Amino acid sequence: MKKALTTGFASLFLAGVLSAPASALTVGSVDVPDTYSAMGKELQLNGAGTRSKWFMDLYVGGLYVPEKINNGEAVINADEHQAITLHITSGMITSERMTEATMEGFEASTDGDLSAIQSEVDQFMGVFQEEIKEGDVFDLVYIPGEGVRVLKNGEQKDIVGDLEFKKALFGIWLSDKPAQKDLKEKMLGQN
Repeated sequence: MKKALTTGFASLFLAGVLSAPASALTVGSVDVPDTYSAMGKELQLNGAGTRSKWFMDLYVGGLYVPEKINNGEAVINADEHQAITLHITSGMITSERMTEATMEGFEASTDGDLSAIQSEVDQFMGVFQEEIKEGDVFDLVYIPGEGVRVLKNGEQKDIVGDLEFKKALFGIWLSDKPAQKDLKEKMLGQN
């Protein structure tokens, strides 16, 4: 009888573990979900890491793709559903600072030549005009043939650009001149 009870509890425990949803990756204090649904297309977390500056954690960035990949250029150039999420973890991030850092990122990812996408960059930067506070989440979701859907805290704010704009935008984190090298590596699952 005791053995039957022990076996029964073990079976119940194992069934509970096997049916539990896959847990998210925890980066700092942020639980980064394992999957992201982009217009009905299920994307998987490729990797996530923390953007830091002057020893302060600013946000957690996550990259979602159809299939795991560790090549930044391949992600940038792919004309397929993809998403980058930014979980703001610091009250030091303000609208002005986010705008300034993002412009620096665009300059780096395009080698300083924004001429082909300047109007899209200007449109995109409008999303950061609202107050930004700790706990906010930005989703940058590329949909082929549509552009980049920009969401803040789950609410769509805009749809911007095309593949060329997406290349510059994703290049902020994944190009040869990323915002932060170890964040790029973590988003690409390289460490």
